[in-house]
Amino acid sequence: VQLVESGGGSVQSGGSLRLSCAASGYTYSRCMGWVRQAPGKEREGVAAIASDGTTTYADSVKGRFTVSRDIGKITLYLQMNSLKPEATAMYYCAARAQDCRLGWWLLRQYAYDYWGQGTQVTVSS
Repeated sequence: VQLVESGGGSVQSGGSLRLSCAASGYTYSRCMGWVRQAPGKEREGVAAIASDGTTTYADSVKGRFTVSRDIGKITLYLQMNSLKPEATAMYYCAARAQDCRLGWWLLRQYAYDYWGQGTQVTVSS
């Protein structure tokens, strides 16, 4: 399984970015998510999508971030709006080897078996 992220970059506070994660060797019906790591901090789950397409978000991004997937392209997306400087981090795409139901645990690192290399997001004030 290979996960390749793209779409990161630098943006001013209040701006938007759309991250993409192209998956190969993977089945779309599995669970996928986005996890970020800011400098000096632990990784934290941002958003996830379960096998049935339902989604969950960290409280800090609810209402501003949207996770979605393109089944045909086996691609995961993260639309990030109203970005704040505290969103500055490396964003990782992650995938689970098995199907799953929606749950809070999908925002934990241990939920995932495969990881991308990450894409940097920098938000300036």
